[in-house]
Amino acid sequence: MKLYYARGACSLSDRIALHEAGIPFVQERVDLASGLTETGRNFRELNPKGYVPLLVLDDGRTLTENVAVLSLIADHAPHLQPEGDLGRIRLLEALSFISSELHVAFKPLFRESGQTRREAALNRIAGLLQVLAGQVRGDFLLGGRFTVADAYLFVVLRWAGQFGIVVPARLTDHFRRVEARPLVRQSLREEALPPAAAIGRIGSGLAAGALGEVLRSASAARAR
Repeated sequence: MKLYYARGACSLSDRIALHEAGIPFVQERVDLASGLTETGRNFRELNPKGYVPLLVLDDGRTLTENVAVLSLIADHAPHLQPEGDLGRIRLLEALSFISSELHVAFKPLFRESGQTRREAALNRIAGLLQVLAGQVRGDFLLGGRFTVADAYLFVVLRWAGQFGIVVPARLTDHFRRVEARPLVRQSLREEALPPAAAIGRIGSGLAAGALGEVLRSASAARAR
């Protein structure tokens, strides 16, 4: 498989999931601001949507959208799904919420928005995190087992910390637990992302680096 990614973007969760699944893959970085891959290809020729992730399967077929990519990885690695007869459904429920509610709520922060919209977004995200914190059951989001949903949530919590959003204690514990996993640390190193000393205190160190890159890339990609 081949993963097209942008540094610090939601595609970090796919990298983590692929490593946790033990699936070999190659990678290629995408500069979403210029629309070029690191080998100089026009990324929109590969993915007309213009954003990451893009996963190229071994047979050449492609897959986009984080819910779909992470679901595929979980299908290849059942230990990355929750246990129980509703495990697969609960996973889709969690991925859908993170993608369609939490991830989307960051858009005004990724774009050049007015103060009123930014403040509304910050409040919206804080409220959604409270909802999610109330649903945590065990060491991880869906129980005692790490799943691909935890990888996605980890990335979004990094963004929350970088924007100075107050993260509930239960999710702060989740963040630290996930970040301590060896393959998560490896994934951060591969994208030259420093580990967070503590959620909510990582903004100034990353805003000019990885977060700034995510902001510029997201703005450029959606402006096209």
